[in-house]
Amino acid sequence: MTKSKIQRLILLFVFFSVLVLPSFFLFAKENLEEICEKIEEAEKNLTEENYKLLLEKCEKYYEKEISNIEGDIKETSKEKKTLQNKIQGLKKKIKSLDKQISQNNIVIKDIGVQIKDTQSSIKDTSFEIEDSKAGLGNILREIYEEDQKGVIEILLVEEKLSDFFDNLAALEILNNEIKEEVKNIKDLKSYLEVQEGSLDKEKGDLENVVFAQTLQKKESQKTKEGKDWLLKKTKGEEALYQKHLKETQEKAKEIRQRIFKLAQIPETDAPSLEEAYELAVYIETITGIRPALLLGLLKQESAIGQNVGQCNCDSRSGCRHPKLTYKKVMRESQWGSFEKITKELGLDINTTPISCYINGGKVQWGGAMGPAQFMPNTWLGKGLSYGYKQKVEIITGEIPANPWRIKDAFLAMGLYLQDFGAGNKKLKTEIGAVTAYLCGSPCMTSRCKKAGGKGYRSKVMKNASKYQGYIDEGVFD
Repeated sequence: MTKSKIQRLILLFVFFSVLVLPSFFLFAKENLEEICEKIEEAEKNLTEENYKLLLEKCEKYYEKEISNIEGDIKETSKEKKTLQNKIQGLKKKIKSLDKQISQNNIVIKDIGVQIKDTQSSIKDTSFEIEDSKAGLGNILREIYEEDQKGVIEILLVEEKLSDFFDNLAALEILNNEIKEEVKNIKDLKSYLEVQEGSLDKEKGDLENVVFAQTLQKKESQKTKEGKDWLLKKTKGEEALYQKHLKETQEKAKEIRQRIFKLAQIPETDAPSLEEAYELAVYIETITGIRPALLLGLLKQESAIGQNVGQCNCDSRSGCRHPKLTYKKVMRESQWGSFEKITKELGLDINTTPISCYINGGKVQWGGAMGPAQFMPNTWLGKGLSYGYKQKVEIITGEIPANPWRIKDAFLAMGLYLQDFGAGNKKLKTEIGAVTAYLCGSPCMTSRCKKAGGKGYRSKVMKNASKYQGYIDEGVFD
């Protein structure tokens, strides 16, 4: 191969890598999104095996999308919380500035009153100084006039010469006192003028502080308005994320329903252990319940669907107590729910099998339905609370749910265990959930002990341990 041909091949490869490959991967990504959104169209064009593989891919795709959206919501919620904290801080700051401004305005008014009082005192003191000056002038004139008198005039006016000198001395003393008073009044005026200047300065300083606080308040309000806008925008983004999350969850739910419907389990016959395990593995993805625990409980309740009841089963082969009707086996409080369930499913109420326990020819208890052995009231729910029928319908999309249908029964059992926390796979919680399955409470009460609670949960957990061993050894692989 010539050098020029090699160069052309290299250029062609580079062109393909740069232009074609990115487009291919981009198309593949977009194509998967489009196909998953129109999954019903893909079902018509694919074999069952390829359709199931596509459903699994779509399920993983939506799980990843949901995780990403939840992450975005978490970040947006965090940002919203931060903004709310900042806005709250700004509100407190504005409130504090309002109080400081109000307080300083009161002080400014008080200083203004003090300044007016001081100015009034200065004015009064000025009048006093003028009065004192006038009095001092009169005394000085009298002293001057006394000094101008001759000896003859003094002798003629005054009876004694000493009286003249006494009068002159008194005038001198009075003159000195008035001078001292004028000095004191001037000092007081100077002091008051200093005080007035000080008060003016204090008032001016406070007015500057109020001005600065007012600017701070305006700035804080402006910042708060900006944060309010951001918070509103963030809430809008969160609402969009929530809407997108809901839509994606609905699509994921539809994919799960389609996968669930593909489970090759007979409607009425008991499944094989392999079939039951395959279904239990999928139920784990919905509820978090260990497959081994689910199988262990199903083994105890109905031998994994092989024994769904030996009473109220007239005309059925292998029925041990065909003449024990539901009214003889169930409490009267369960009759209404049982009648409603069988009517909705189109079943004969007198031949639909239910559980019963016979001891010495006497009925001890009974009335549980299907492979998971749900009591009618628990299946339908009471009052406003949802029963497991509705919970199964929400997940599978098949209405009505049927407690005798293997898939519905297994899923309902998983949901019940999940409601009592067994989805965390911790041994203590699993034991509590198993106890609740028999007694309605995770606690081993005296009533539960009488019903055989200890032996029941011990058998269930031993079954679960055995199946876990099978799973660990790869028996079902």
